[in-house]
Amino acid sequence: MSTVNTVTEQLTRAGQAIEHDSFAIIDAEAGPHRYTPAQWPIVRRMIHANADFEFNGLTDFHPDAVEAGLQAMLRGGAPVVADVEMICSGLSRPRLAHFGMTTHQFISDADVIARAQAEDTTRAVQAMRKAHRLGRLEGAIVGIGNAPTALIELVRLIREAGARPALVVGMPVGFVSAAESKDLMAGLTEVPWIGIRGRKGGSTLVVAAVHALLSLAEARQKALGA
Repeated sequence: MSTVNTVTEQLTRAGQAIEHDSFAIIDAEAGPHRYTPAQWPIVRRMIHANADFEFNGLTDFHPDAVEAGLQAMLRGGAPVVADVEMICSGLSRPRLAHFGMTTHQFISDADVIARAQAEDTTRAVQAMRKAHRLGRLEGAIVGIGNAPTALIELVRLIREAGARPALVVGMPVGFVSAAESKDLMAGLTEVPWIGIRGRKGGSTLVVAAVHALLSLAEARQKALGA
């Protein structure tokens, strides 16, 4: 049985060569780093997404984060709950479909907007609350790249309402509460997480991290002979 990824690779040999050459350049230029062999492919793909080597150092992992993400994917059917549509649009549907995964975001739903207006909160807060009410957070991979208030609310739901996603990829970008929201997430012990310290982040980085996990999951799947 081939050990080469087929679902989570570029679709042409030319595309594969460019991506692999890019990864080799990143490995060479990054030099020594503190990440484990399981964590580095995620950081490397994040660097690849925007050519910013500061993510070698800014990216933090809960000790169980990578394994938790892989197990959720390999079980099949794990939902991906995002704070914004950009993440859902950026994720590869064929790669997700290989593991029976679907994407969900609620920020533009009429009831979410109405509740945000009525309660004077952000849509992102209400979207996380709706995801929890619908049971979508349970066993999910939650990706937050845009809205710090979504991450703050998710931490509250985990601590106070018993929400239990499989993994939180919390990387909101911005100047108001972005760094603080990630600091809050870093204090979680109930749920594994991957984050970026400080103001940097964004939906592109969440997509890159999830794609890296999908690639690792396919490699694990092949190694197990599944």
